[in-house]
Amino acid sequence: MRYRRSYEGSLYFFTVVTEQRQKLLTLPDNINRLREAFRRGIHAHRFDLDAVVILPDHLHCLWCLPENDYDYSGRWARIKRYFSVPIGDG
Repeated sequence: MRYRRSYEGSLYFFTVVTEQRQKLLTLPDNINRLREAFRRGIHAHRFDLDAVVILPDHLHCLWCLPENDYDYSGRWARIKRYFSVPIGDG
């Protein structure tokens, strides 16, 4: 099987798992925190969040990045930081 990586204006599928599969993504206090982390991440570096499925210990999502932009790792770093740092501190 051959895989091809296209970088410009591409659609990406991600699965992100919490550390040690902790069931913390759907805790009441964390739902809004995760929503805000994505909102801030999208605002800081535009991308289209086409779909997201959030489960207690992991999430799946589809992103479409702008043309000539393939910095999905930087976007994830920001979203993870926004989620991890208390609101107002980061």
